[in-house]
Amino acid sequence: MSLFAPLESLIAPPPKAQRVAFLSEQPFAHRGLHGRGIVENSRAAFAAAIAAGHGIELDIQVSRDGTPYVFHDASLDRLTDATGLIGERSAAQISQIRLKGSDETIPRLSDILDLVAGRAPILIEIKDGVLPMSAICLSVRRQLEGYDERVAVMSFNPEAGSWFHERSPRTVRGLVVTEENMGRFKGPLLRKFSLLRAKPDFLAYDVRDLPTSSFARAQRKRGLPVLTWTVRTAAHERSAATFADEMIYEMRDEAAP
Repeated sequence: MSLFAPLESLIAPPPKAQRVAFLSEQPFAHRGLHGRGIVENSRAAFAAAIAAGHGIELDIQVSRDGTPYVFHDASLDRLTDATGLIGERSAAQISQIRLKGSDETIPRLSDILDLVAGRAPILIEIKDGVLPMSAICLSVRRQLEGYDERVAVMSFNPEAGSWFHERSPRTVRGLVVTEENMGRFKGPLLRKFSLLRAKPDFLAYDVRDLPTSSFARAQRKRGLPVLTWTVRTAAHERSAATFADEMIYEMRDEAAP
């Protein structure tokens, strides 16, 4: 047993099973069910995931005036014909930007909540941005007011989990974890600190780490559900089936998982 185990149980206890049951009822499409001409984090990608009976994972970037948009990158360059940081633009400006290869504009979080309307569970990954994390979390929480469906927030930044624990405890919250390039000694300490700070209801873990991760194994054993990202291969699927409770996947060229 880890020396940290009593502290973990005291400060970051596992959730009640009913609170997090929806997380393991279906796989989650990473940034929606995209590919084959469908752009990631688009309305079409989310509609495809709903049609497949799968959950939705999406990313949040926030405009400079505090409106959450569904978009992965900090920069607009890869996915649009615009350039620069999305967080330096106003909501009015972002709403006019189209996604490459699509007739769609960048959707607001509120647009996607209206589209999903409870038909699929949603994982909302909160990204660091231009605004402070507290302001980003508040903007997401405001959009979730009145949305009493299956939804969870998660982030690499433990301050997001801490914010929701303190100010929106009914919201299911997760900690996103990777062990890549973290260092042999710094990594374990950082993971433990992040766990105690975020007090998550679940972990979203890098699939590359699962076969050898004692941290993921210990947290799952004590009752934290473990989701795993990003599952893209048959080998990944085997790891997910063995070491995790559900997967966050991207569609392979030959077939969707």
